[in-house]
This record gives sequence, structure tokens and C-alpha cells, in this order.
Amino acid sequence: MKLYNTLTRQKEEFVPIEEGKVKMYVCGPTVYNYFHIGNARPFIMFDVLRRYFEYKGYEVLYVQNFTDVDDKIINKANEEGISAKEVANKYIKEYFKDADALGIKRATVHPRVTENINEIIDFIKDLQQKGYAYEVDGDVYFDTKKFEDYGKLSKQNIKELELGARIEVNDKKKNPMDFVLWKAKKENEPGWESPWGEGRPGWHIECSVMASRYLGDTIDIHAGGQDLTFPHHENEIAQSEAKSGKQFARYWLHNGYININNEKMSKSKGNFFTVRDISKEVDLEVVRFFMLSSHYRNPVNFSDELLNQAKSGLERLYNCKEKLEFLIKNIQGDIKENEQPIKKELNDFKKKFEESMDDDLNTADAISVIFELVRYINTNINENSSLEIAQDALLVFKELTGVLNIANKEKNDILDEEIEKMIQERQKAKKEKNFELADKIRDDLKKMGIILEDTRQGVKWRRV
Repeated sequence: MKLYNTLTRQKEEFVPIEEGKVKMYVCGPTVYNYFHIGNARPFIMFDVLRRYFEYKGYEVLYVQNFTDVDDKIINKANEEGISAKEVANKYIKEYFKDADALGIKRATVHPRVTENINEIIDFIKDLQQKGYAYEVDGDVYFDTKKFEDYGKLSKQNIKELELGARIEVNDKKKNPMDFVLWKAKKENEPGWESPWGEGRPGWHIECSVMASRYLGDTIDIHAGGQDLTFPHHENEIAQSEAKSGKQFARYWLHNGYININNEKMSKSKGNFFTVRDISKEVDLEVVRFFMLSSHYRNPVNFSDELLNQAKSGLERLYNCKEKLEFLIKNIQGDIKENEQPIKKELNDFKKKFEESMDDDLNTADAISVIFELVRYINTNINENSSLEIAQDALLVFKELTGVLNIANKEKNDILDEEIEKMIQERQKAKKEKNFELADKIRDDLKKMGIILEDTRQGVKWRRV
């Protein structure tokens, strides 16, 4: 498998530190509100990367943090007259509701900043002892001049950045690019005792500490949104490698931005949407399918039209799955000699799917392969096929869609009593050649979201 490494600006063969095991760290949300559609993209994309590694037989240790102490959380707490902890607890709970609806698998560990304060303090003390950090009036800063490779991830022109940073005057810093590791406590803020006085961690330090605590000094993959490349991930590298003397992460993966109707998402433009907002209009599985329909590194445009296209595409997958499930229940024939080539073709679709996924997690091409599989199934597998070939086709379909975690929901086979009764009445009307009544019942069911299909094996139905 090849992955595009932001650190080297090229695709590289993925070779784990430890054979058969992948250690991944993905930046999680700051829990002061529902997460927005831009946040959802890395959560979904790197969830798929994790699932694909597991599909290939790797054991994946997957860490995604919660930033549960931050200026935004503190401001929200002060506005609502509750504690920062209460705000964080509320939105961590809400995060899981939306993440579950998006089909995102729980991380191996979901650490919180507030659960790692002692480790953060020890980490900063170590940096200070090594000469990489300095304290001024209870604040502790990382000295970027001491870390020779600063800027190696983002490839930023540090001289130009320093000139820009001088606009934001901070007399406490030795250098404009230095960043805070520990903040002295202010009024109406939570704080913890430390060697530098009561205070709280800076933003960048938390991920370095939690990655090293749960995964070790060197990890396989660190991932997140493109907007985190600088300064967040750059600062993580500096403080982590300064402390350990080892490479922090071997592969850095970043997903592209999301635009809304071809414009950058922003609250000022009124095109800022949370996942919770969107869930009121569309099933979040459609959002997941939409995200996977583009390569993770490309920018993606989010619009109602494209979302409707994704919904139609997902319905095609469900229709194929339901067709195979229906055939398996209703056909019995043994495998025929002319079906042997179908087995090979089905296996070839798996190979093509894996080739796409091995090419820097190309989910867009992988989905195209799945649609090729659907067309092949619709053309070659029907009521005259053998049970074995229908089962083989469903197994391949479920394997490939399972990696992406799409089209995996089970159809509700228990119809409402009213709908069950209407289907029976229609069957009776057809037997009595009362086709006008039969058509009326069919149309009424369609209005209720139930589509009927008459086959030689009986009535087949699906929800829309």
C-alpha cells in the first residue's frame, strides 16, 4: 500500500514499525459544540483507512483525542453559567451520537486533555530541562530556534512567518514563532497546579503527550485536516522530537478542504453547517458515502445537488444487496458449469478494489469498482442462477462495502401491520383480476415509501 506523506510530499510504500500492527493518531474535536461538516471529513476518511488496515489483517491501535479544555470551551461555559467540564461532557456525548450515525468506529482510546495533566506537566518539565522551553510569568513557551528542523512538515518559509508573527506582539516570547506549552491561570478559568504556578496546557502539547503515552515515541501514522499542518502538527513534531530525540510520526496524512456550494465554509457567509443540522435533512450514511466519493486529498464541494446524487448512488447499492438477499431466499439450483467464470470475475472485482485502496486510499476509484460489481451482478445473476453463485456475489459485495462501511444497514423485515395488510389485499385483488384496486394499493404504498416489485418468486419490496 502506498500513502502520500505530507512530510516528504510523495507517495511512499507503507511499512509499519512493527510487523502486523499499525499505530495511528488522528486529531479529534474541541468539544464546545456539535462538530461541523468540515470536521466530519477526516473522521470519516481516516476511519476508512483504519478499517482497510484491519481488512488486510493488521491490528490497529487507533487514538483520537478530545480537547476538553480550551478558550472556546471556557467561553461557552461562562456564557451558559456552567463548568467547562459540563460543557465538554455534553458535547463528547453528542459527538458520539453523530459519529455513530456517520458509521465511524470508536477509537481504541479516546483520551481527554484533563485526564493527562500530570503527563503534560512532566513532558513540559523534560523540555525545559533539555533547554527547549522557557518560563515567563507562569507561561511556558517552546523555543523554536532551538529546534533546527522547525518547518520541515509544512515547508513554510520561517523567515516570512516570523515577519508576520511580529504583528501580534507578545513581549514575553523570545522569538515570534515560539508557541505556548503552559498558560498561567486567568480569572474564571479552570487551572491545575504546576511547577510554574496554577494554569492549563496550551493546545499543541496535548496531542504530543497523548500520542506518546498511548502509542510510544514513534508512531506509524498521524492524520488530520489540511488546516492542522501548520502550526499544530508542525509544533507537535518540534516538541515531540525535541523531547525524545526520535522521529515522531513516519507518515503524515492530511485531507483536503470542504467548500459549501463552491464557497469556503464560514459562519459570516451563513454557509456553516454542523453534522447535527444536516442529519435533520438526510440520513448521515449519505454524507459518509458522499465524502468517500472523492479522494481524501482533493478539495470537495458540498451541495444539495451532490448530496442527492450520493443518496441515489447509495440506493443503487442497497437495491443490489436486497436483490441478492431475495434471490438467496428463493432460489435453490446447484452451481452450473457456465457459472465458474462468474466466480473468477467476482474475485477480480476484489483485486481491483484493493488496487484502488492501495493507491493512497483512493476511495473514489474503489466506489467505482463497487458500481462495476453491481452492474455485473444485475446483468449476470438472476432467478436462474444457482444459490452458491448468489451467495458468492453477496459475500464479495458485503466485503467491499464493509471496508467503506456503506450499504451495511439491515432492511427492516418487520412491516407495520397496516402495510402488511395492504400487500396481502393487493395480492388478493390481483388473483381476483381487480387490477384497478391492485394498482391503487401499489400507488398508496409508494406514497408511504414502500416500492413493490412482482417477480416469479413472489412480491419483493423495498423502502425508499
